[in-house]
Amino acid sequence: MQEEREKTGELAEFLRTRRARLSPEQAGLPSGGRRRTPGLRRAEVAILAGISVDWYTWLEQGRDIQVSTQVLDSLSRALQLSDIERRHLFLLAAGHVPPNAHAPQNEVSRLMQDFVDRQRECPAYVVNSRWDVVAWNRAAVLVFGDYEAMPARERNSLWRLFTADYARRMLGDSWETNARHRLAQFRANYAHAVGDPGWEELIEDLHQNSKEFREWWPLHQVINVPEGEKLLHHPIAGSLRFGHLSFRATDAVDLQVTVNLPLDGPTADKMKGLLSAFTAGPT
Repeated sequence: MQEEREKTGELAEFLRTRRARLSPEQAGLPSGGRRRTPGLRRAEVAILAGISVDWYTWLEQGRDIQVSTQVLDSLSRALQLSDIERRHLFLLAAGHVPPNAHAPQNEVSRLMQDFVDRQRECPAYVVNSRWDVVAWNRAAVLVFGDYEAMPARERNSLWRLFTADYARRMLGDSWETNARHRLAQFRANYAHAVGDPGWEELIEDLHQNSKEFREWWPLHQVINVPEGEKLLHHPIAGSLRFGHLSFRATDAVDLQVTVNLPLDGPTADKMKGLLSAFTAGPT
Protein backbone atom coordinates (compact mmCIF):
# COMPACT_ATOMS: atom_id res chain seq x y z
CA MET A 1 0.00 0.00 0.00
CA GLN A 2 2.80 2.40 0.90
CA GLU A 3 4.55 1.60 -2.38
CA GLU A 4 1.40 2.40 -4.36
CA ARG A 5 0.99 5.74 -2.56
CA GLU A 6 4.58 6.62 -3.36
CA LYS A 7 4.07 5.71 -7.01
CA THR A 8 0.89 7.78 -7.38
CA GLY A 9 2.66 10.66 -5.64
CA GLU A 10 5.56 10.37 -8.07
CA LEU A 11 3.10 10.33 -10.98
CA ALA A 12 1.32 13.43 -9.68
CA GLU A 13 4.57 15.35 -9.34
CA PHE A 14 5.75 14.23 -12.76
CA LEU A 15 2.55 15.47 -14.40
CA ARG A 16 2.74 18.81 -12.57
CA THR A 17 6.32 19.41 -13.70
CA ARG A 18 5.59 18.46 -17.32
CA ARG A 19 2.58 20.78 -17.32
CA ALA A 20 4.57 23.65 -15.79
CA ARG A 21 7.27 23.59 -18.45
CA LEU A 22 4.85 23.92 -21.39
CA SER A 23 3.57 27.36 -22.36
CA PRO A 24 0.15 27.88 -23.98
CA GLU A 25 1.87 29.09 -27.14
CA GLN A 26 3.92 25.88 -27.33
CA ALA A 27 0.72 23.87 -26.98
CA GLY A 28 -1.05 25.86 -29.69
CA LEU A 29 -3.33 27.71 -27.27
CA PRO A 30 -3.87 31.47 -26.78
CA SER A 31 -1.73 32.88 -23.97
CA GLY A 32 -4.64 34.43 -22.07
CA GLY A 33 -2.47 37.19 -20.60
CA ARG A 34 -0.35 37.08 -17.46
CA ARG A 35 -0.44 33.95 -15.28
CA ARG A 36 0.33 33.48 -11.62
CA THR A 37 2.20 30.24 -12.28
CA PRO A 38 4.14 29.12 -15.36
CA GLY A 39 2.89 26.51 -17.78
CA LEU A 40 -0.51 25.15 -18.70
CA ARG A 41 -3.55 25.06 -16.46
CA ARG A 42 -5.10 21.69 -15.59
CA ALA A 43 -8.16 22.52 -17.66
CA GLU A 44 -5.98 23.21 -20.70
CA VAL A 45 -4.20 19.87 -20.37
CA ALA A 46 -7.56 18.14 -20.06
CA ILE A 47 -8.84 19.85 -23.21
CA LEU A 48 -5.71 18.98 -25.18
CA ALA A 49 -5.90 15.34 -24.01
CA GLY A 50 -9.65 15.04 -24.58
CA ILE A 51 -10.47 14.06 -20.99
CA SER A 52 -12.53 15.66 -18.23
CA VAL A 53 -10.98 18.30 -16.00
CA ASP A 54 -12.08 16.41 -12.88
CA TRP A 55 -10.45 13.19 -14.08
CA TYR A 56 -7.15 14.90 -14.88
CA THR A 57 -7.25 16.72 -11.53
CA TRP A 58 -7.71 13.40 -9.68
CA LEU A 59 -4.78 11.95 -11.60
CA GLU A 60 -2.56 14.90 -10.74
CA GLN A 61 -3.66 14.73 -7.11
CA GLY A 62 -2.36 11.17 -6.91
CA ARG A 63 -5.72 9.48 -6.48
CA ASP A 64 -5.91 5.74 -7.06
CA ILE A 65 -7.72 5.59 -10.42
CA GLN A 66 -7.42 3.29 -13.40
CA VAL A 67 -5.98 4.70 -16.63
CA SER A 68 -6.12 3.25 -20.12
CA THR A 69 -3.43 3.13 -22.77
CA GLN A 70 -5.45 5.53 -24.93
CA VAL A 71 -5.67 8.14 -22.14
CA LEU A 72 -1.96 7.88 -21.37
CA ASP A 73 -1.11 8.28 -25.05
CA SER A 74 -3.38 11.34 -25.21
CA LEU A 75 -1.63 12.83 -22.18
CA SER A 76 1.75 12.09 -23.74
CA ARG A 77 0.80 14.05 -26.83
CA ALA A 78 -0.82 16.90 -24.88
CA LEU A 79 2.27 17.32 -22.68
CA GLN A 80 4.62 16.79 -25.65
CA LEU A 81 6.55 14.06 -23.85
CA SER A 82 9.70 12.54 -25.31
CA ASP A 83 9.88 8.77 -25.83
CA ILE A 84 11.70 8.26 -22.53
CA GLU A 85 9.21 10.52 -20.70
CA ARG A 86 6.30 8.60 -22.26
CA ARG A 87 7.83 5.35 -21.03
CA HIS A 88 8.20 6.88 -17.55
CA LEU A 89 4.55 7.98 -17.56
CA PHE A 90 3.33 4.49 -18.48
CA LEU A 91 5.47 2.81 -15.82
CA LEU A 92 4.17 5.16 -13.11
CA ALA A 93 0.52 5.15 -14.17
CA ALA A 94 0.03 1.62 -15.53
CA GLY A 95 3.01 -0.40 -14.32
CA HIS A 96 4.19 -1.38 -17.80
CA VAL A 97 6.05 0.10 -20.75
CA PRO A 98 3.95 1.66 -23.52
CA PRO A 99 3.19 -0.10 -26.79
CA ASN A 100 5.52 0.96 -29.57
CA ALA A 101 3.42 3.48 -31.46
CA HIS A 102 6.29 4.56 -33.69
CA ALA A 103 7.96 2.93 -36.66
CA PRO A 104 11.24 1.20 -35.76
CA GLN A 105 14.10 3.69 -35.71
CA ASN A 106 16.29 3.40 -38.79
CA GLU A 107 18.98 6.00 -38.12
CA VAL A 108 21.59 6.59 -35.45
CA SER A 109 23.18 9.77 -34.20
CA ARG A 110 26.63 10.80 -35.39
CA LEU A 111 27.93 10.16 -31.88
CA MET A 112 26.59 6.60 -31.81
CA GLN A 113 28.08 5.87 -35.25
CA ASP A 114 31.40 7.23 -34.02
CA PHE A 115 31.21 4.94 -30.97
CA VAL A 116 30.56 1.92 -33.19
CA ASP A 117 33.42 2.85 -35.54
CA ARG A 118 35.85 3.20 -32.63
CA GLN A 119 35.40 -0.45 -31.67
CA ARG A 120 38.00 -1.23 -34.38
CA GLU A 121 38.70 -4.99 -34.39
CA CYS A 122 35.52 -5.67 -32.38
CA PRO A 123 32.59 -6.22 -34.78
CA ALA A 124 29.87 -3.86 -33.60
CA TYR A 125 26.43 -3.06 -34.92
CA VAL A 126 23.16 -1.43 -33.90
CA VAL A 127 19.69 -2.92 -34.39
CA ASN A 128 16.25 -1.43 -33.89
CA SER A 129 13.36 -3.15 -32.09
CA ARG A 130 12.56 -5.22 -35.22
CA TRP A 131 16.19 -6.39 -35.43
CA ASP A 132 16.97 -4.36 -38.55
CA VAL A 133 20.70 -3.56 -38.58
CA VAL A 134 20.84 0.24 -38.84
CA ALA A 135 24.53 0.93 -38.11
CA TRP A 136 27.76 -1.06 -38.17
CA ASN A 137 31.53 -0.75 -38.23
CA ARG A 138 34.11 -2.08 -40.66
CA ALA A 139 34.87 -5.14 -38.53
CA ALA A 140 31.18 -6.14 -38.62
CA VAL A 141 31.19 -5.91 -42.41
CA LEU A 142 34.26 -8.16 -42.64
CA VAL A 143 32.69 -10.79 -40.40
CA PHE A 144 28.95 -10.64 -41.08
CA GLY A 145 28.76 -9.17 -44.59
CA ASP A 146 28.46 -5.85 -46.40
CA TYR A 147 25.31 -4.34 -44.90
CA GLU A 148 25.57 -1.31 -47.17
CA ALA A 149 25.20 -3.51 -50.26
CA MET A 150 22.38 -5.66 -48.85
CA PRO A 151 18.70 -5.10 -49.71
CA ALA A 152 16.71 -3.78 -46.76
CA ARG A 153 15.22 -7.18 -45.93
CA GLU A 154 18.66 -8.83 -45.86
CA ARG A 155 19.76 -6.32 -43.24
CA ASN A 156 17.17 -7.73 -40.85
CA SER A 157 19.12 -9.89 -38.43
CA LEU A 158 16.29 -12.38 -37.84
CA TRP A 159 15.58 -12.80 -41.55
CA ARG A 160 19.23 -13.38 -42.35
CA LEU A 161 19.69 -15.82 -39.50
CA PHE A 162 16.76 -17.98 -40.60
CA THR A 163 17.14 -17.77 -44.39
CA ALA A 164 20.80 -17.19 -45.30
CA ASP A 165 23.13 -20.15 -45.83
CA TYR A 166 26.03 -17.90 -44.81
CA ALA A 167 24.62 -17.52 -41.29
CA ARG A 168 24.23 -21.28 -40.91
CA ARG A 169 27.76 -21.95 -42.10
CA MET A 170 29.20 -19.27 -39.80
CA LEU A 171 27.45 -20.62 -36.70
CA GLY A 172 27.77 -24.33 -37.49
CA ASP A 173 26.52 -26.53 -34.64
CA SER A 174 25.46 -23.52 -32.58
CA TRP A 175 23.07 -22.20 -35.24
CA GLU A 176 19.93 -23.58 -33.60
CA THR A 177 20.79 -22.18 -30.16
CA ASN A 178 21.51 -18.75 -31.63
CA ALA A 179 18.39 -18.82 -33.82
CA ARG A 180 16.12 -19.76 -30.91
CA HIS A 181 17.60 -17.01 -28.75
CA ARG A 182 17.24 -14.38 -31.45
CA LEU A 183 13.66 -15.44 -32.15
CA ALA A 184 12.80 -15.21 -28.44
CA GLN A 185 14.27 -11.70 -28.28
CA PHE A 186 12.32 -10.70 -31.39
CA ARG A 187 9.15 -12.17 -29.87
CA ALA A 188 9.60 -10.09 -26.72
CA ASN A 189 9.86 -6.91 -28.83
CA TYR A 190 6.87 -7.95 -30.93
CA ALA A 191 4.58 -7.51 -27.91
CA HIS A 192 4.88 -3.74 -28.48
CA ALA A 193 4.07 -3.97 -32.20
CA VAL A 194 1.29 -6.57 -32.62
CA GLY A 195 -0.66 -5.73 -35.75
CA ASP A 196 1.97 -3.37 -37.18
CA PRO A 197 2.06 -3.99 -40.97
CA GLY A 198 5.87 -3.98 -41.20
CA TRP A 199 6.25 -6.56 -38.44
CA GLU A 200 3.40 -8.72 -39.72
CA GLU A 201 4.85 -8.78 -43.24
CA LEU A 202 8.24 -9.91 -41.92
CA ILE A 203 6.66 -12.64 -39.79
CA GLU A 204 4.57 -13.90 -42.69
CA ASP A 205 7.60 -13.99 -45.00
CA LEU A 206 9.57 -15.93 -42.39
CA HIS A 207 6.71 -18.42 -42.13
CA GLN A 208 6.91 -18.89 -45.88
CA ASN A 209 10.70 -19.23 -46.05
CA SER A 210 11.82 -21.06 -42.91
CA LYS A 211 10.67 -24.42 -41.61
CA GLU A 212 12.28 -23.80 -38.23
CA PHE A 213 10.56 -20.45 -37.88
CA ARG A 214 7.17 -22.08 -38.57
CA GLU A 215 7.88 -24.68 -35.88
CA TRP A 216 9.24 -22.34 -33.20
CA TRP A 217 7.05 -19.24 -33.59
CA PRO A 218 3.97 -20.87 -31.93
CA LEU A 219 6.07 -21.68 -28.82
CA HIS A 220 5.91 -18.02 -27.67
CA GLN A 221 9.36 -18.09 -26.06
CA VAL A 222 10.54 -14.70 -24.79
CA ILE A 223 14.00 -14.02 -23.35
CA ASN A 224 16.74 -11.44 -23.30
CA VAL A 225 20.39 -12.43 -23.81
CA PRO A 226 22.50 -9.31 -23.16
CA GLU A 227 25.78 -11.25 -22.82
CA GLY A 228 27.21 -14.48 -24.17
CA GLU A 229 29.84 -16.19 -26.26
CA LYS A 230 29.90 -17.44 -29.82
CA LEU A 231 32.18 -19.40 -32.12
CA LEU A 232 32.07 -18.32 -35.75
CA HIS A 233 33.52 -20.13 -38.76
CA HIS A 234 34.71 -17.36 -41.05
CA PRO A 235 35.37 -18.30 -44.71
CA ILE A 236 38.74 -16.50 -44.74
CA ALA A 237 39.90 -16.13 -41.13
CA GLY A 238 38.71 -19.52 -39.88
CA SER A 239 37.53 -19.91 -36.27
CA LEU A 240 36.70 -16.70 -34.43
CA ARG A 241 35.70 -16.65 -30.75
CA PHE A 242 33.76 -13.67 -29.47
CA GLY A 243 32.02 -12.59 -26.32
CA HIS A 244 29.09 -10.34 -27.13
CA LEU A 245 27.69 -7.56 -25.00
CA SER A 246 24.43 -5.80 -25.86
CA PHE A 247 22.92 -2.67 -24.33
CA ARG A 248 20.39 0.04 -25.11
CA ALA A 249 21.20 3.70 -25.52
CA THR A 250 19.40 5.80 -22.91
CA ASP A 251 18.55 8.51 -25.45
CA ALA A 252 17.36 6.04 -28.14
CA VAL A 253 15.53 3.24 -26.35
CA ASP A 254 14.46 1.63 -29.64
CA LEU A 255 18.09 0.88 -30.48
CA GLN A 256 20.33 -1.89 -29.16
CA VAL A 257 24.10 -1.81 -29.55
CA THR A 258 26.03 -5.09 -29.75
CA VAL A 259 29.81 -5.28 -29.47
CA ASN A 260 31.64 -8.56 -30.17
CA LEU A 261 34.92 -8.73 -28.26
CA PRO A 262 37.63 -11.25 -29.28
CA LEU A 263 37.96 -13.83 -26.51
CA ASP A 264 41.49 -14.93 -27.31
CA GLY A 265 44.71 -13.74 -28.90
CA PRO A 266 44.28 -15.64 -32.20
CA THR A 267 40.85 -14.08 -32.78
CA ALA A 268 42.17 -10.58 -32.07
CA ASP A 269 45.11 -11.17 -34.43
CA LYS A 270 42.82 -12.50 -37.17
CA MET A 271 40.54 -9.46 -36.88
CA LYS A 272 43.53 -7.13 -37.12
CA GLY A 273 44.68 -9.05 -40.18
CA LEU A 274 41.26 -8.76 -41.84
CA LEU A 275 41.16 -5.04 -41.17
CA SER A 276 44.69 -4.52 -42.47
CA ALA A 277 43.93 -6.43 -45.67
CA PHE A 278 40.74 -4.42 -46.14
CA THR A 279 42.58 -1.13 -45.65
CA ALA A 280 45.39 -2.13 -48.01
CA GLY A 281 42.94 -3.21 -50.71
CA PRO A 282 43.87 -5.17 -53.86
CA THR A 283 47.47 -4.98 -55.05
